[in-house]
Amino acid sequence: MTSETSYPRESARTQRYTLGLPRDVVVSPDGRRILFLRSRSGTDPVTCLWVVDAATGTETLVADPAALLAGDDHDLPAAERARRERAREAAGGITGFATDAPAGLAAFALAGRLFVADLTAGTTRELAVAGPVFDPRPDPTGRRIGYVSDHRFRIADLAGSWHEPAGTAGWHEPAGTADDTPEVGWGGAEFIAAEEMGRFRGFWWSPDGERLAVTRVDDSDVQRWHIADPARPEQAPITRPYPAAGTPNAAVTLHIVGVADGRTEVVWDRPAFEYLTDVAWSAAGLICTVQSRDQRQLQVLDVDPTTGATRPRWTDTDDDWVELVPGVPRLRPDGALVTCADRDGARRLLLDGTPVTPADLQVRAVTTVDGPGIVFTANRLDDATDIQVWRYHDGDLTALTTAPGVHRAAAAGGTVVIGTATLAEPGTRWATRDGVELTSHAAAPTRRATPTLHFFGKRRLATAVLLPANHDGSPLPVLLDPYGGPHGPRVLRSHNAHLASQWFADQGFAVLVIDGRGTPGRGTAWERAVHHDLATAVLDDQVDGLHAAADELGVLDLSRVAIRGWSFGGYLAALAVLRRPDVFHAAVAGAPVTEWRLYDTHYTERYLGDPAAQPEVYDAGSLLPLAPDLRRPLLLIHGLADDNVVAAHTLQLSSALLAAGRPHEVLPLVGVSHMTPQEVVAENLLLHQLDFLRRSLGPERVGAV
Repeated sequence: MTSETSYPRESARTQRYTLGLPRDVVVSPDGRRILFLRSRSGTDPVTCLWVVDAATGTETLVADPAALLAGDDHDLPAAERARRERAREAAGGITGFATDAPAGLAAFALAGRLFVADLTAGTTRELAVAGPVFDPRPDPTGRRIGYVSDHRFRIADLAGSWHEPAGTAGWHEPAGTADDTPEVGWGGAEFIAAEEMGRFRGFWWSPDGERLAVTRVDDSDVQRWHIADPARPEQAPITRPYPAAGTPNAAVTLHIVGVADGRTEVVWDRPAFEYLTDVAWSAAGLICTVQSRDQRQLQVLDVDPTTGATRPRWTDTDDDWVELVPGVPRLRPDGALVTCADRDGARRLLLDGTPVTPADLQVRAVTTVDGPGIVFTANRLDDATDIQVWRYHDGDLTALTTAPGVHRAAAAGGTVVIGTATLAEPGTRWATRDGVELTSHAAAPTRRATPTLHFFGKRRLATAVLLPANHDGSPLPVLLDPYGGPHGPRVLRSHNAHLASQWFADQGFAVLVIDGRGTPGRGTAWERAVHHDLATAVLDDQVDGLHAAADELGVLDLSRVAIRGWSFGGYLAALAVLRRPDVFHAAVAGAPVTEWRLYDTHYTERYLGDPAAQPEVYDAGSLLPLAPDLRRPLLLIHGLADDNVVAAHTLQLSSALLAAGRPHEVLPLVGVSHMTPQEVVAENLLLHQLDFLRRSLGPERVGAV
């Protein structure tokens, strides 16, 4: 197989077969139009904005970045580059958009410039405003656009007739929303909100478009870290505020800002509830969600937009932590509060505090609160590999999907668009329940994944097993390929989720992907098994799953076992060869957390607590003290531009290994962040790992296909 047609090259060029897929699907409130982003082919990284008529399936290209920019490809604003990194966004072009209330007007930014689209006419124009423009959002009435520029929040007024081919807009900064210090910004999401809470925005319009709720983020007390590019010593390091575990967070406040004038601060007990996790403003009212620093308490607050006063609407507490669930809290039009919380061992949908889903169903996310109907995704508690779409409506709970697979949805106005991925077919198919399909231009993988899913051992560990094509039944060296940690399921009934693992299998390995305790979907106790210990249960389940698979399959050579992983999976891979060299004979650790004191507050303290109060918990989870125990080959890989898991993690472990006289390998990736979107890097990274595994387990014993 030549490099031009190899899986590594193909996967890199297609960004793991995601290019050309419909994404960011939105349904207009009247249910008549479906909005989405998609590039023109499976190798085209530039996404365009499209609209489909939900009744006829007629598709209209609304905005094409190639035409709109006319070759004027300026660098992205720093805020947009940061947003894409936090969202793990590797594509280009239009990577996000927002609409007015009826979804007739959309706004988006390209190269720091502001564009608006008429979604009914299918036309787009640029508004000449002061930039660079970041996160533009129309007000619900479609008269104005709010956006962020550097650290400032601005409002643009739409000017001229809507169908004019070119337009200008007057813009202004609302009174009281400008600070001269660069440590203070208005209208944006701080690092922790975007990286860990899923809150990527910092302003919300009132329903009448006359006021906004706007964040003020003060990073003054947050420690500064410096991300240097060693390959370019002439360039100064990039300085970033990074709140590591146990250190100060950004001070985030919320303000009600009038379009014309006036500013009022929203008041809550900030010392007790340090985190602002969510804001929602609808005709039913303004609510915000706040969370304590130890994450054991969460409150949904009713906000008086005139005075800024708040009162608790709903409170949730947990001895370990309160989980944040995408899509909630929200208010129904009748004012009822839709939330999710762990009750009776499962994450359940709550309506005004009362569970409305059964205790054997684990809610994963809420898609839509549309009138009395609530659309959400969930899985049965005993099987997190199979995710279905459900609707709750006036006391009735209905499964909108039932076929095995991983399903998601967009819904409004009676139209439900389902995204379906299955083990049998590559990619994701988006279609309405009436049969209107969103065309996909994604490349079809030349390699087919053929995993078998098992539930091994007394804990029924979900495990995907992948063997070489046409395997003859002879013993195989084993490669474990997990993520293994919170919020990172890997064993899913989705074909494309297993393509990289299949490629390694076809090089002569039996590949196992095991989701153990701490991974999502299996209920409260399962997820909280990692509280104050991110190592023991996680590693034990990999070992137990391996041995159970060996007993059942009969083809695993337990004298040749390797493990690879990225991010938390990198931590797990390094942990495996350091703690259990009797089981694991080689490891590839990509972007690993090696010392939890170097990772951020919201994630780390949720699981391990305060490092000042519980230093022994952090010591027990650190890889650095284990450096003298290394007896097996270990490859450490890290992007030097990573501002999430900074390269210091790998460098400190490497230094400790060197001091202990333990040979190992380090692969630094110049200019690479926590993602690896660069085509050449992504391709050769897989090939390098394969070479390391063959060398480590014995080249004469690991075949190639």
